[in-house]
Amino acid sequence: MPHTHSLHRIRVWDLPTRSFHVLLALCVAGLIATGEIGLIQLHFWLGYAVLTLVLFRLVWGFVGGHWSRFINFVPTPAKLRAYIQAVRTQQAPHSIGHNPLGALSVLGMLCVLLIQVFSGFFSDDEIANTGPWTAFIPADWVEMATEYHSEVGKVILIVLIVLHVGTVLYYKRIKNDDLIAPMLTGDKVLTTETQASRDTRTSRLFALAILVGCAYVVYRLVNLA
Repeated sequence: MPHTHSLHRIRVWDLPTRSFHVLLALCVAGLIATGEIGLIQLHFWLGYAVLTLVLFRLVWGFVGGHWSRFINFVPTPAKLRAYIQAVRTQQAPHSIGHNPLGALSVLGMLCVLLIQVFSGFFSDDEIANTGPWTAFIPADWVEMATEYHSEVGKVILIVLIVLHVGTVLYYKRIKNDDLIAPMLTGDKVLTTETQASRDTRTSRLFALAILVGCAYVVYRLVNLA
């Protein structure tokens, strides 16, 4: 008789991680749109929301579900080299959580978003809108921050988003590795039993408390002046 593998449905992405992903995507899309059409007050609010979400994800990277923790997906240089080598030879294994390149893209996106939001804090459009921290730095620095925020950072962010979406579609179509469904349902069907992410009512309430704490930190940062 042929040997059959039993399949295991494993909770990989906890609800807080999935919610973060969806909310961040919506807020960033809103940021780009409001920046383009000039809805600046809404643009500011969405920026504060993005900062709250990014701070939440940084904290959740240490205390969240197993596969959401940085220690379980950020690769060492050796692991990254081995993975790139495996990709080149078409031998790359399916990853349970983020693969090493995906992990770097997560970190890159979080860093770019942080820089983009804080450059917005120092920006002044010289019409009617100034960021909450423009009083703290010289005028020429405000000018540099404004130029970065509206010209450079925005382009970097859009390029990263396009790469991110393109990579996800490439994995789905070419490599037959669906990264979208697990990020929506939380589960992956695997042939081996593996560590699942904690995703209980208690852990979800804990995540909500962290999110509220992050929102309060952002409120204090915005009102520093």
